[in-house]
Amino acid sequence: MQVKQLKKGDLVKVIAGKEKGKTGKILKIDAEKNHVFVEKLNMVKRHKRPDAKAKGGIIEKEAPINVSNVMFLCNKCEKGVRVGYKRLEDGGKVRVCRKCKETLDA
Repeated sequence: MQVKQLKKGDLVKVIAGKEKGKTGKILKIDAEKNHVFVEKLNMVKRHKRPDAKAKGGIIEKEAPINVSNVMFLCNKCEKGVRVGYKRLEDGGKVRVCRKCKETLDA
């Protein structure tokens, strides 16, 4: 899967690594490093020092997952699927599920 096929807010399924089989929503995409940050997955603890703005302590946050380890989750198939593209009559382009041919964009 390529980063350009995914968008913030998409549901994805993790297909490799310690979080394999889990699903979640994309919070952030790092296109330069081919990483995605998935909500409540691949959590790590970071020790933060207190400063003038915020209190210190141990903070849990999402760590990046390589884009090759996630698949788009189709609403109709309810499985991880590959993403294709389809041209519309008005000249627009939408993402489609490769299995069921269902349009993925609203």
